[in-house]
Amino acid sequence: MKRAVSVSLGSSTRDKKVTLTLLGEEITLERIGTDGDVQRAIQLYNELDGKVDAFGVGGIDLGFHVAGRYYPLHSAQKLVAGVHRTPVVDGGGLKHTLERRVAQFIEERIGDQIQPKRVLIPSGVDRYGMVLSFAEAGYEMIIGDLAFALGLPIPMRTVRAFHILVRILLPILSYLPLDWLYPTGEKQEETVPKFESWYQWATVIAGDCLYIKRHMPERLDGKVIVTNTTTETDVELFRERGVRYLVTSTPRLEGRSFGTNVMEAALVALAGKGRPLSREELEEWLDRLGLEPTIQKLN
Repeated sequence: MKRAVSVSLGSSTRDKKVTLTLLGEEITLERIGTDGDVQRAIQLYNELDGKVDAFGVGGIDLGFHVAGRYYPLHSAQKLVAGVHRTPVVDGGGLKHTLERRVAQFIEERIGDQIQPKRVLIPSGVDRYGMVLSFAEAGYEMIIGDLAFALGLPIPMRTVRAFHILVRILLPILSYLPLDWLYPTGEKQEETVPKFESWYQWATVIAGDCLYIKRHMPERLDGKVIVTNTTTETDVELFRERGVRYLVTSTPRLEGRSFGTNVMEAALVALAGKGRPLSREELEEWLDRLGLEPTIQKLN
């Protein structure tokens, strides 16, 4: 049996373990949250190195691929510095394959119900595939990295403006501590409404589930949420706030859509090459397994 484990800096309340059969092979997917405890995460990576088939890095990215460049997050890289035998992925490969076509998937199925074509992406650096997908589908955009990550209420409305910001800021921000860049532990459960006019302007809100929830308003009537890593509690929360459709870029397994890092680790484990897969290889595995986003009508 194959085993893929995601060690996450996120809350342990979101932990999940499932065993399923893919292409005739049994595989266990497991998510272990450390509640923001960096040393505990490092310990788990080191203890499990060589004992599992693939690691997913949860709660943070190891780096960002944007506009043909890679920007490593140096504080995140330290988490897996002691891993030498088990391949490690952070979901970036799936974000640039499965999520790269998510807007086109949505347009084919419910596009006639989305008017006007407006999308809010709270963080574009970790969802660059989504940024390109929605731009190519003709959506007006607000990319909210300055607001959601740094607290500066300045929207970016074009891919060009986003690229300029990335080239200027990411080489600097990549040296910041982990908890400056992403909510960890108990902070993941906090929702402080902000930027409501952006949420209400958009018909689609797309990106990391925790970023979406972080500042969402009390009502999201008629909106389409495009994300992943949703628990059953998340689904009910979106339903209560009036969300019409929930689109998860990764398939739902036993009521839960796992993060891209978990799903990419699963594909790496199944491939058995002892290394991360290239984007071309990921595309082949996605096609073989027939994996695609799912759409759930909530209201």
